[in-house]
Amino acid sequence: MEVELIKAHDSFDGSARRKIERLRVAAYCRVSTDDEDQIKSYNSMVTHYTELIKNNKEWIFSGIYADKAITGTKVDKREEFQRLIQDCMDGKIDMIIAKSLPRFARNTLDTLKYVRMLKERNIAVYFEVEKINTLKDGEFLMTILSSVAQQEVENTSAYVKKGLKMKMKRGELVGFQGCLGYDYDVETKSISINEEGAVVVRYIFDRYVAGAGSTMIARELNEQGHLTTRGNPWTSSSVMGIINNEKYKGDILLGKTFTVDPISKRRLENLGEEDRYYIHDHHEPIITEEQFERAQEMRRRRNGNRKCGVTPGKREKFSRQFAFSCMVECGFCGSNLSRRRWHSGSKYKKTIWQCVKSTKEGKRFCPDSKGIPEQVIEEAFIESYRMLCNDNKDVLEEFLKRTEKALGENSIEDQLHKLKKSIDKVSLKRKKLLDNYLKGIIEQDIYEETDVELKTELTNTRAKLEYLQQQSDEKSSLQRRLSDFKKALSHNEVLEEFDRGIFESIVEKVIVGGLDEDGNKDPYKITFIYKTGFKNEIGNAKERFGKSSGIGDKVKKMCSDISDEVKGVCSDVSLNTCGDGSIDIAYKALITEKVQYFQYFQHLLSALKTKFRQKNCSAENY
Repeated sequence: MEVELIKAHDSFDGSARRKIERLRVAAYCRVSTDDEDQIKSYNSMVTHYTELIKNNKEWIFSGIYADKAITGTKVDKREEFQRLIQDCMDGKIDMIIAKSLPRFARNTLDTLKYVRMLKERNIAVYFEVEKINTLKDGEFLMTILSSVAQQEVENTSAYVKKGLKMKMKRGELVGFQGCLGYDYDVETKSISINEEGAVVVRYIFDRYVAGAGSTMIARELNEQGHLTTRGNPWTSSSVMGIINNEKYKGDILLGKTFTVDPISKRRLENLGEEDRYYIHDHHEPIITEEQFERAQEMRRRRNGNRKCGVTPGKREKFSRQFAFSCMVECGFCGSNLSRRRWHSGSKYKKTIWQCVKSTKEGKRFCPDSKGIPEQVIEEAFIESYRMLCNDNKDVLEEFLKRTEKALGENSIEDQLHKLKKSIDKVSLKRKKLLDNYLKGIIEQDIYEETDVELKTELTNTRAKLEYLQQQSDEKSSLQRRLSDFKKALSHNEVLEEFDRGIFESIVEKVIVGGLDEDGNKDPYKITFIYKTGFKNEIGNAKERFGKSSGIGDKVKKMCSDISDEVKGVCSDVSLNTCGDGSIDIAYKALITEKVQYFQYFQHLLSALKTKFRQKNCSAENY
């Protein structure tokens, strides 16, 4: 038996598996930043590899592929690298030269992925510093060196992140390049008001607090010819970006987002995963803190609450296109009323408000509700407002006076102060207990038993503090709403026609339908619930106010329609929620604590009820 040896061809001896005389060689170069030193290194690498390949008689120069100022952790951002791989797949290149593994990629998975992909096509990658040829050498050493390159990136990222946090802790601006209404000085690292942009910011906050939605504000800004700081048209999200920005009240929150890891570079909103730093009174504000908080309260009201029956994970739409949008409720099933047009193509056209459940799910689900003309609701409000301001002015003023007095008492603030002191004391006790245990003064079992008791006491006290803090916030909200209510009444004592601004400033909700005094169902009973908790009922409103409106809309244009002169205080549709119910909570808490006030409150409303019955209405507590 005779064995004959047939020697293999060297891949780089000019007679490789592919029958070619010379290898087609390309070089890949990359630098991470556009610093002057790195740009010099970049130019040097390009020149070096161009000369190296062209001076080798066994190689054919196939080009230099170079990415400048691009990180090596993500391949999809490197256009030249992607072009290089594609040319290799198309059979245009036989070998790639790179200075080192980190220049090729700083991601271990990417390095192995593309090296193996090229190896399958008999394409070599030669790393000059490490002297590794992927067709001749194994993956073990390459994997270790690639992992070291990735670890360097992770270490550098950790150092940079730590440095940024130290800057934030010192109150230095990090990542801020200016925003609408402010100019940023790079040298002094300070921000100053840009009056041209500040006018737009104030307009946005004024309109939002007045009740306009983000979509409507965006449309108004576009109609006025205003653009964002990037020169784009305004959208709902860009308007909400202004509303949510604490910089406009003079404060700065640093650390709003964070990078998950330096490889994927994915950034997420910081919801407590990383430290944040809030700097108070950092610069001159464009709006007052009170106006900013009112805007946030309105945003939370629209976004945060859910109504019964809403599918989890979905929000109801908050539409303020019309005055009664999201404010009119069915008195029989509790659903909202929607605006509809009857006979819209004829002279008998009429605008009515009808129960959503009845129209969408079928009449059998809310059989007692009826469509009520929009003008009837307007006229009913005018009548209710007149009675508030004239017939019962003395009783109403006394009611508001008593409410302000009750809200002015600082019993909740006193309790908050006591609870905070109690928390400090318990925390100090736990600290002393731990010190005594570490010094050996008390035994372990005594320490553990006492610490559990103190921890339980601390948890309960903090829960009480959180509850009272919520009540205090609701009380402050109620005080502001009461102030707005009084302001609206004092400035508009006579109301000849429906005014959307006045309606929105003092009315919390409108209920259509219910039972009359005899217990009979009245689908045209209208109940106005004011923001002070006052409740006014008008029975059989269609019979009383429907006749004067005539047939159709041709007699009088609806004052609550978006097309009339009160368009300035309306808004379009945005994905928000309507109704917060904070008045109910605040009043319940207030009445629970103030028994004497509750009795006087009942007495006042009883007197009010007697007077209203003389006008075919009634009043009772809400």
